Amino acid sequence: MRKICAIHQPNFLPRLSTLAKILSADVWVILDDVQFCRRDYQHRAKLAPMESPEAWRWLTLPVHLPQGQRTEIRRVELADPCESARRVSCVLARELGGGPMWPALRPCLAEVVTRLRESKLLREVAELSTRKLLEIAGWQGEIVRSSDFDVTPERSARLADLTRAVQADTYLCGTGGRRYLDESAFTRIGVAVEYFDTPSWLTPEVWTSGKGLSAVCALARREPHEARTLSTGCSRMGTGWVRGWGAGE
Repeated sequence: MRKICAIHQPNFLPRLSTLAKILSADVWVILDDVQFCRRDYQHRAKLAPMESPEAWRWLTLPVHLPQGQRTEIRRVELADPCESARRVSCVLARELGGGPMWPALRPCLAEVVTRLRESKLLREVAELSTRKLLEIAGWQGEIVRSSDFDVTPERSARLADLTRAVQADTYLCGTGGRRYLDESAFTRIGVAVEYFDTPSWLTPEVWTSGKGLSAVCALARREPHEARTLSTGCSRMGTGWVRGWGAGE
């Protein structure tokens, strides 16, 4: 039976496209020991009003980099946790509070806001925000951190080594990785490469309008019973598991 690995940095309230990639895998390796990239999804999310997906705005967490530009994601500090928590809570309620799914989303997002208020590290908040959305989606895969493994530093070889380290036989490459991935690094150690594309288990309407927005936007716009129709079950060859994308599943 195949075991598929997705590797991605911890993102704050991740995009639908990022969440969908993880949902399509059996294990998520949190890439937390690479250099932090300012003004990227690692510390900000795209949110939009439910009635106007095109009118999106950034929700950003101010951060401090103890080692300057070379600071790894796992060492990035939150610059003003209390003020960020207040702002995030207000913005989420304003943008998503009128949605049918808000009663189901609110307790999960409240946990993220609490962690934001109490934590000093961006990684903890970003990771939790993704974990909570995966829980809502019903994903029961494995989550590990890249910093727990000793692997080759070269980019493609590192990804191949991490895939093998979690005993997966297939690496699921995102759209960004297509530009640089060296498949020979995977071939050498017997790991297959698959490229993530438009997921067949998401409706075209949901994917087209929301793949660049935070996944909370796609969830908030659905009725609780319609949340399950965001996918056709997220079933994949080789894994055998089927999970609907609905609150509480």
